[in-house]
Amino acid sequence: MSNRSISNFLTVVGAASIIGSIIIWATHGGQAKDEASKAHGERYGIFVGLWAPTFFILANRYNTAALEEGQ
Repeated sequence: MSNRSISNFLTVVGAASIIGSIIIWATHGGQAKDEASKAHGERYGIFVGLWAPTFFILANRYNTAALEEGQ
């Protein structure tokens, strides 16, 4: 797999992490009846959302490597 393909994949996964975070928060955190479940859903949504910067940083690194290789 080329560095360009990995970069594109990581960018898509980063965006999916943001969307997934919003969906998890809305379905588990925003709709829960009791406070414990609501708090758990909100924390889990935030946890998934924190993955996005990591994926975007890795995508940037692979994109830079692809540019250096002339891909």
